[in-house]
Amino acid sequence: MKSSVDCAFRLGILLIVLPGSLAGQVPAAGQADHGIQADAAVAAGAKAHDNSFVIGNDDHLAINVWKEPDLSRSLPVRSDGRISLPLVGEVQAAGRTPLQLEQEISDRLKSYITEPEVTVIVEQINSQKFNILGQVVKPGSYPLAAATTVLDAIAAAGGFRDFAKQKNIYILRQGPGGRETRIAFNYKDVIKGKNPGQNIKLEPRDTVVVP
Repeated sequence: MKSSVDCAFRLGILLIVLPGSLAGQVPAAGQADHGIQADAAVAAGAKAHDNSFVIGNDDHLAINVWKEPDLSRSLPVRSDGRISLPLVGEVQAAGRTPLQLEQEISDRLKSYITEPEVTVIVEQINSQKFNILGQVVKPGSYPLAAATTVLDAIAAAGGFRDFAKQKNIYILRQGPGGRETRIAFNYKDVIKGKNPGQNIKLEPRDTVVVP
C-alpha cells in the first residue's frame, strides 16, 4: 500500500514540475528543424573547431546561433569567398578557420544579442579537390574528403578502363615553390596486401595519373 502511495505521490510531482520545466523548451511551429540543427552543431563541435582546416569557396557551412533559430543558416561560401547572414550582413569566410569565422559572427551579433554563442560547421568540403586522369571511366576533378586515398580516387572515377596499366599509376604532387613530385602506385600490389604504404592520403591539387 505504501508503495502505491509513493508512486502516486511521485507521479503528482512529475505532473506539477514537468510542464513548467518544459514550457520554454517546446519549439514553436517551424522551429523544430532548427533545434535539430543546433543539437547537431553541439555534437560536431570538435569538427567545427578544427583549426587545421581553412574554409574555401564553394564549401558548405552550417551556421548555428544558440537559441536563435531565425539566425541559423545552412549555406555555401560564394565565389567571392563571402557569406551573408541576418543582422550580421556580409562576412568573409574563405581563408578563415571555422573558429575564426565563429568569433567574427559573434562579435557582430553582440550589438543585438547578449553573449551570442555561434557554431560553424563545415558540412561539405568543395574547395579542396584532386584530379584523376588517364585510363579511368570518369576522369576529372573531384572534391577531396579528409581521408581520401589513391584507391578511393580510383573508385570515385568509376574504376579502370580495359587497357589501364595498373602497375604504373603515379601521383603528381606540388611541393613548396611549385616543385612537382612523382609518387609511384602499383594497384596490383596494393590490393594483394603488398606495399600498402603506397595507398597514400591525397592532398589538395594532387593528380592521379592512370596510364
